[in-house]
Amino acid sequence: MQILLVAATSMEIAPFLQQKPAADHLITGVGCPSAIYHITQRLHQIDYDLVIQAGIAGSYTNSLNLGDVVAVTKDNFADVGVLEKNKFYTIFEKGFTGEDEFPFSKGWLNNDNQLLDQIFIKKVTAVTVNTVTDDELRIRQLVSKYDPQIETMEGAALHYVCLQNSIPFLQLRGISNYVGERDKVKWKIAESVEQLNEDLIKIYDALTT
Repeated sequence: MQILLVAATSMEIAPFLQQKPAADHLITGVGCPSAIYHITQRLHQIDYDLVIQAGIAGSYTNSLNLGDVVAVTKDNFADVGVLEKNKFYTIFEKGFTGEDEFPFSKGWLNNDNQLLDQIFIKKVTAVTVNTVTDDELRIRQLVSKYDPQIETMEGAALHYVCLQNSIPFLQLRGISNYVGERDKVKWKIAESVEQLNEDLIKIYDALTT
């Protein structure tokens, strides 16, 4: 199986690459624009059977512990829309595009890959944002609008590009912090990266051996 491993930063998959330096991988940089560009470029060069995105994420819920590893079933570009009088409207609500216009389904970028049912990792709903914030109003808006469990800065980019190109994909995330908590002393980046890579190696080995 030809697998491409994608991450925003090399730090997030460093333990994996130490064990598997020959694995095909791509460091996109942080944020959706960079992720969309670099993933698209690579997919036009090589035919992959699967793309796996791995990285850290913030959690909106205390039901996830710092260090937990999750797999995303659906994601979206949560801050693409219109902010009017402190109320946020999606592009679908404003009628700029249909919520079921491909690759969206009811406004979401769904992953229907059967591999999600086969892996042992918790399944979650995610949102992708261009600006990480500790603003309480914005956090309440996102929770009210999407009821997400985690937040990243590149996940929806992976979903969007792979759905557009009909390429199976997985988004795996290690929970490093709770959304809104900007005191990084309370974050668990090292622990989340370690556990993420342990699970990533298990999944990769199962798919390639």
